[in-house]
Amino acid sequence: MAGITDKCSVTGIGETEYSRNSGRSVAALQMEASLKAIADAGLQPSDIDGVIPYFNMEVVAEEFITNLGIEDLRYSAITPLGGASAVSAIQAAVSAIVAGVANHVLLPIGRNGSSGERIGGRVQAMPQFRVLGEFEMPSGNIAPPQLYAHMARRHMEMYGSTSRQLAEIAVAERANAILNDNAVMQKPMTIEDHQNSRMISDPLRLFDCCLESDGAAAVIISNSERAKDLKKKPIYIMGVAEGHPDSPSNITQRPDLTTLGTAKAAPRAFGMAGIDRKDIDVAEIYDCFTYIVMCQLEDLGFCKKGEGGDFISNGRIALDGELPINTHGGLLSQSHIVGMNHVCELVKQLRGEGGKAQVANAEIGLVTGFGDLGDGSVAIMRN
Repeated sequence: MAGITDKCSVTGIGETEYSRNSGRSVAALQMEASLKAIADAGLQPSDIDGVIPYFNMEVVAEEFITNLGIEDLRYSAITPLGGASAVSAIQAAVSAIVAGVANHVLLPIGRNGSSGERIGGRVQAMPQFRVLGEFEMPSGNIAPPQLYAHMARRHMEMYGSTSRQLAEIAVAERANAILNDNAVMQKPMTIEDHQNSRMISDPLRLFDCCLESDGAAAVIISNSERAKDLKKKPIYIMGVAEGHPDSPSNITQRPDLTTLGTAKAAPRAFGMAGIDRKDIDVAEIYDCFTYIVMCQLEDLGFCKKGEGGDFISNGRIALDGELPINTHGGLLSQSHIVGMNHVCELVKQLRGEGGKAQVANAEIGLVTGFGDLGDGSVAIMRN
């Protein structure tokens, strides 16, 4: 797999406005983001020969053929990993391109998560959630905050992490969102604001939880040789991997509730890229909940298991910190576009297009995805 390093690049990104009520269909949102990504790359819709739609959002490959005018679609797939899908789709696109199946693969994700179907309803319809019927659901564990609260509480009991440490994540991301004109949440937040927010599922408070929002984002992955002739400087994909949690799928029945599939994906992605953690200048970490950010930082190897609470403290993850994370505001404060907005943000940072939230001298970055039962995906990119 090391042979795929730098052979594929991100050549185009596109985003719609993020809001609480788009007033538009999911299909229309995805087409807008896709056309923006195609234009950003300097391509035409007819150049797109691969598409990986989000598996749970109503829009299939044929709709992109019809609406965009794609003339010769050679590759389509889905990556049904919940929030890990966007970054896992990068791995699928890279595999197809390196194999010679396609040259320009479109990765679109869109949702009306605020005005349309909410996360709770979507999650219960996912095939992998059938496994929760024996243990979790009979006791009322149905929505994601309830499922992940077990993980967070276990980490606190084992390692002494605290709610105030989780608040550091929410506060840092909100500060970044305020610098972003396309972010839903624009009101400043303090540690005390977080601590005074209502309890959702102990120990997770309101501001530990991601947004429900409307919008779409899209990315184009291209063969790097072809990318050299396109509109913008390619952002090279150095390493990419996915990992799945240990059996069983039931979170509460696992021997270790505090380790995610990210722990399996990270060594593969870093090994493929040929770099170490100290080489990462900026990280866009999937943040459905603050605890999941902390846990991923441990599983990625930025600190040891149990040391995440201390790692995120004292401004280390702030914009001017040692490891700036979620420079766009993340799912917690920008928008919940199932992590594709994280991919777009990493590309902006590596292009130097981060605006007021631009990380100085950002050359190498990392983006993750996290799926509903613990799936993890990691991509490392460079400019």
